[in-house]
Amino acid sequence: MSIDLLHDSKIGRLIEQALHEDIGFGDVTSESLIPEDQFGRAILLAKENGVISGMELVGIVLQYADGGTSVTAHMKDGDFVSAGNELAEIHGSVRGILLGERVALNFLQRMSGIATLTHKYVHAVAGTQAKITDTRKTAPGLRMLDKKAVRDGGGVNHRFGLDQMVLIKDNHIAAAGSVTNALTKCNYYLSEQNLQLKIELEVTSLSQVEEALACGGIDRIMLDNFELEPMTKAVQLIDHVVEVEASGGVTLQTVRAIADTGVDFISVGALTHSPKALDISLELVS
Repeated sequence: MSIDLLHDSKIGRLIEQALHEDIGFGDVTSESLIPEDQFGRAILLAKENGVISGMELVGIVLQYADGGTSVTAHMKDGDFVSAGNELAEIHGSVRGILLGERVALNFLQRMSGIATLTHKYVHAVAGTQAKITDTRKTAPGLRMLDKKAVRDGGGVNHRFGLDQMVLIKDNHIAAAGSVTNALTKCNYYLSEQNLQLKIELEVTSLSQVEEALACGGIDRIMLDNFELEPMTKAVQLIDHVVEVEASGGVTLQTVRAIADTGVDFISVGALTHSPKALDISLELVS
């Protein structure tokens, strides 16, 4: 996924839907107070330290709200900013600027919050081989933007959807009857359908790790909710035969110790399911 996909029709529909939700039949406050021909300037201002994500989206939103609005960005996605930094300057109809203000900020603040939190996790594991990755625990309809924000924060993306790779989880194993049955069936299906997809298996015990390695036909093993000692044993057992991912209840307080076990990836659902929005404001200036 590249920044060009911000111009994808799905993003356009998302913006239109968000603006319609916010505007309804019109901004009655601005229409009652501000002349239609009043033009002005505004700035986007960081109110706290963090990593920015969604800058280009701000311009697109404000253009959708009013085609005469222009945005000059002073920061780009992935930049670390400090409280008080001016992120962008906006020119246009005052009504138009205020019409798109809330939607633009909603996107920018959420994405920047995700990028900032991701950056904290990435910084916490610096010097290890572990990469911080996201999950599918994204806000409905916002997955493309949520995952872009993770990348802007220095993380990497896990699969975007169910069709991107095979991820055999506990319920799949229960339905198939065993790890062996699940892996056998998946590999047969992929071969039969001529699908070149990676297979990842979620395990909850060392015995399942051993069973998976005996079966083969797997690209990554996910250690789900392992304590540090068995996680270390699992990494040693796997011994680089396949990639190793740690998952389950990861926090900023525990992520370094997890990384030190030698895992390749650490998936953190909190990056996208519970980020704190970065405090950013839009202010009209003379």
